Amino acid sequence: MATHSPLLPCAIVVVLVLLPSASLAGDSDLLQDICVADLTSAVKVNGFACKATVTEDDFYFKGLGAAGNTNNTYGSVVTGANVEKVPGLNTLGVSMSRIDYAPGGLNPPHIHPRATEMIFVLQGTLDVGFITTGNKLVAKTITTGDVFVCPRGLVHFQKNNGNVPAAVISAFNSQLPGTQSLAMTLFAATPEVPNNVLTKAFQVGTKEVEKIKSRLAPKKS
Repeated sequence: MATHSPLLPCAIVVVLVLLPSASLAGDSDLLQDICVADLTSAVKVNGFACKATVTEDDFYFKGLGAAGNTNNTYGSVVTGANVEKVPGLNTLGVSMSRIDYAPGGLNPPHIHPRATEMIFVLQGTLDVGFITTGNKLVAKTITTGDVFVCPRGLVHFQKNNGNVPAAVISAFNSQLPGTQSLAMTLFAATPEVPNNVLTKAFQVGTKEVEKIKSRLAPKKS
């Protein structure tokens, strides 16, 4: 049974205090008090169209209080609280997520094209880091109560090398940061990235590329 971390309320307060002001948000400035996302609208804008009728539930989400299921290939799971889960975030330039890690779990190298990420550790110890465009690794081991920042658009990761579960709360200066996993992007794209591109880029043979692709291919139901 999932348990609630005693640090969760504190984490949320800290994250909210540390969130950037509207003038510094990654997304465009809002032009009105609220613009609750109409997730069913066929209108295409840079964000989401506003819906006419608003309720308090448009600004509410309870999904970050409990640990997610980490029983998967990487041993980690991300629970997002972005505009797709909280329509009231539309135009506000902020969002959050919870990441849970099994012992040995990895949130594999990825980028957020539209946001900087600030991580607050709820429990456990993690090895975290990002890589600059000059190929410099900036890494640190962080533990309960610590904060680490991953700049917008840079490759970063988190790894739980402990023998107990770990969890973090992340804050983003975007209503929908986007996540692009390097492995999934290159080896599980549709249509596929040509093998001759991957073999030359990674200096490996076709068999190695096909093996990676087979392991990352979406599971058929």
